[in-house]
Amino acid sequence: MRARVYRSAKRLFECKLLESGELVEATALGKLLKKGIVVGDFVQLSYDESTSEYQIDEVEERESEIFRILIRENKKKITAANCNLLVILMSVSKPAYKRGLVDRFLIRASQWGIKPIVVFNKMDQYEEDEFDLKFEEKRLSILGVDCFEISALQGEEYKQRFLEKGIVELKEALAKRTAIFLGQSGVGKSKTITNLSGGKVELKTKNVGKVGKGSHTTTWSEIIDLPLFSLIDSPGIRSFSLEDINPKDLIMYFPDIEEMGVNCKFKDCAHTENVKGCIFHSGQIDQEELDIYFSRLESYQRILEEIGQTPEWEKGL
Repeated sequence: MRARVYRSAKRLFECKLLESGELVEATALGKLLKKGIVVGDFVQLSYDESTSEYQIDEVEERESEIFRILIRENKKKITAANCNLLVILMSVSKPAYKRGLVDRFLIRASQWGIKPIVVFNKMDQYEEDEFDLKFEEKRLSILGVDCFEISALQGEEYKQRFLEKGIVELKEALAKRTAIFLGQSGVGKSKTITNLSGGKVELKTKNVGKVGKGSHTTTWSEIIDLPLFSLIDSPGIRSFSLEDINPKDLIMYFPDIEEMGVNCKFKDCAHTENVKGCIFHSGQIDQEELDIYFSRLESYQRILEEIGQTPEWEKGL
């Protein structure tokens, strides 16, 4: 019988039978445990009537994996599987919007093979003269990333529309998907999920004593079924290192820069102002478009410098 892993605890797994919707506990054979079974996996179960126990006999091939590379251990740590939507939740007030963090999440979305969307929260606190929302939307739309605006505190459609897509469109994008929400502490992740669930699920956070800071109480991954979609819930992320990425491969996670860069005179162009023949400093690109490219170049160069500090031999690359 086919099922999906909703929670795991060492050798015991809580699985949902897809035909009946019943949640059951199951064990697994040693060879499967060694290979790894994670939340989100689709599995085949058998039932032993003599012991009244379920056993996982097979793990189906994964469509996507949420993972990170532990470079000191030269190990790939997979935390969840078969997620098909990554929701990057950002604030337009406090905490301040971090463009570089969004670009980091987009890199991981590409690595994991998951479609990303960006949701701008706290629109009830939005100040046009302090944050250029339309610019951020445009730089993301060039990458094929859809943007949405919401006010989790209000819960319903925000009265003033700045972008084309709001809470109604967000719900449509989430429908029948398995999604994971990522964002820095304080962006309103728990409140947003509570509102999207119609108040049926409330994710609790604990105060750590600083304004705009919060710490998610969840310390493991699990799937939560909501009326519109399934949520993979995981611990909050305070830092998002990319040190496991080979510097030579970073450019492929910036397809816009890579595509325009073919017009540079030299293939190994560093895209800096003092490099001759660089398309980005040639005066051939419209200023508005150039501003977007420069914002992406800034992220690329900052990350490249960061990941270049760890020797490749130490990464096991």
